[in-house]
Amino acid sequence: MANFRVVISDPKEGRAYQLNIKDAEANALIGKSIGEVVEGTIFGLAGYKVKITGGCDGSGFVMKPDLQGPRRQKILLAVGVGYTPKLPGQRRRKMMRGKEIAPDIVQINAKVVEYGNKSIKALLGLETTEGAKAE
Repeated sequence: MANFRVVISDPKEGRAYQLNIKDAEANALIGKSIGEVVEGTIFGLAGYKVKITGGCDGSGFVMKPDLQGPRRQKILLAVGVGYTPKLPGQRRRKMMRGKEIAPDIVQINAKVVEYGNKSIKALLGLETTEGAKAE
């Protein structure tokens, strides 16, 4: 069974929410790719649409949006995700992961692209009552 830590960012509020997804919900994400829009019900966000923006595996290798498949590959990079050159024109061969989600992915990054009726805080149970102070 797959387990994922999902970081969902909300561009409207400027916040990010971290969720742990297991079992059937996690299996629904396997095979999806970076850039795909999925239903928010997988994450407990009914009525929302969420776009997958990236992720990494257990060893820390990041997912590259233009690299096909779910496996790791060594590729030559000049710029982009996972590499910043120190000198102009510098290139380096780096290990990267493909854009497809596999069971050995640990973290998935996503952002909300379509909002539902209720707020994200209400759906995730994070809203505080009026009498309690939020710290």
